[in-house]
Amino acid sequence: MTPTLVASLALAAVSTLGDFVWATWLPQHMVVYGLTHGLLLFCAVGFVFGLLAGRPGAGAAAGAAIGTAAAGAYYLLAPLLGDAAMFVVWCTVWLALAALYARLSGSAAPSRVVLARGAMAAAASGLAFYLISDIWMPFDPQGWDYAVHFAAWTFAYFPGFAALLLGRNV
Repeated sequence: MTPTLVASLALAAVSTLGDFVWATWLPQHMVVYGLTHGLLLFCAVGFVFGLLAGRPGAGAAAGAAIGTAAAGAYYLLAPLLGDAAMFVVWCTVWLALAALYARLSGSAAPSRVVLARGAMAAAASGLAFYLISDIWMPFDPQGWDYAVHFAAWTFAYFPGFAALLLGRNV
């Protein structure tokens, strides 16, 4: 349970910092900012999985690739799906993270087990992400309570990390 909680708290801190940066220092939304955000955020997620598997560098690099691809997918899907694209991408990322963690940890688990864990992470974390997705509304960064953002992000990450880490030798 400890790695799950620590990972959730660490990524909640990174995500809260990301919210602060977006709200405070980025005067307008640009695709390059979104791609950079995805790269950096999931570099941190990959680092955590890599650290747990004894391969932090490989985890960070693969996480960065997953995050960049996810951000790119969001920008491709958003014109078709609107805000729902964010949830589709969030869920898909957890499938990719399940495969990443299995690979990093040298798991001998059959691919169906990895897929099942990824699907559980996607569904549970996707629901949690949906439930917290109003933290940016109304868009009033000066009025945001970043402690609420931190708690919300912890809540959103925990089910994904739990599905991938609990019951495994980490």
